[in-house]
Amino acid sequence: MLRFGIAACASASLALSALAAGFTFSIGSPVASQDFRSKSAAFVFRTEGCADPAKPQISGTAEGFVNGVRQSVPLKLVETSRPGVYAVNQNWPGEGEWVVALKGKCADANAGAIVPIGPNGFVRESSKFLSRPATSAEIETSLKALVQGKSK
Repeated sequence: MLRFGIAACASASLALSALAAGFTFSIGSPVASQDFRSKSAAFVFRTEGCADPAKPQISGTAEGFVNGVRQSVPLKLVETSRPGVYAVNQNWPGEGEWVVALKGKCADANAGAIVPIGPNGFVRESSKFLSRPATSAEIETSLKALVQGKSK
């Protein structure tokens, strides 16, 4: 009986910490998806903190500058064989500077991310994860920081 009580308390504690963490994204290399169909993706991301990982509404855009001209490209996010894991395939131009803006909704919770794309792929260290969709100003700030970093 004591073991059952301890296990129940541990389970409740894990559930509460998951709820406290809220709905968010985490990013990784295509290998992290463990799905051969996403091996050529720019990166993959996972939804976390959603009670049903198959139900969040997710969208994204690539935001960039090409030859000084601002561009926005809607992304087609590809579900992998693992629930809650999506691949981001590069459908934006190869030239220029780019960030990927992700946004998602799960029940009443929201999440957002801004992921800079460098010459060697996504830049995890400069990525921003939010408890809401990123604002236009936040996307512009991240994009300008990426552009300024390249001009130094």
